[in-house]
Amino acid sequence: MAQAETIQVQMTDSKANSITAIVKDYRRRLLGFIRKRVSNEADAEDILQDVFYQLLGNKEPIDQVASWLFTVARNKIIDNKRKKQPEATDFLFSYTEDAETGEWMDILMDDSSNPETVYLRSLFQETLKEALNELPEEQKQAFVLNELDGIPFKQISDETRIPVNTLISRKRYAVLYLREKLAVLHDALKNY
Repeated sequence: MAQAETIQVQMTDSKANSITAIVKDYRRRLLGFIRKRVSNEADAEDILQDVFYQLLGNKEPIDQVASWLFTVARNKIIDNKRKKQPEATDFLFSYTEDAETGEWMDILMDDSSNPETVYLRSLFQETLKEALNELPEEQKQAFVLNELDGIPFKQISDETRIPVNTLISRKRYAVLYLREKLAVLHDALKNY
């Protein structure tokens, strides 16, 4: 395994053998690491494949292979959650269907570094975080696990022994409260 610790820049037989050895040595551990942090097996396999694909395309020497692999995996997991997050916030704006709400969502999901957009996004995230912290713990847990972490109610129910209908009800109350808080922010910004 010592020969697999550094990856050379050119794709030679030794590099191919090193990559094969790394995949063989770390696949199981990496997949276990990823599975604990994503909601389904397909996402875990996709992330693992992305990690090894990035390893294959890497042109720089890697001194600490294990550290590099787990760091890349962690970053891929975060990217995966960020991709799903816009879907998670859709429910918060269903209280109205006007054009202003569409503009609001466009601003929040805009990746640009425009200072105004960055400020509005941070204000939204801060307001959402504060509102989540104001919720009763049971509602917050049901909302975060299902909506933000993407864990199905059935799985949450199996792990917590709380009936699915109770979890759905708790999430519903959380959504109503969060909508109210974010509507106040939306109105304040609209009237500013």
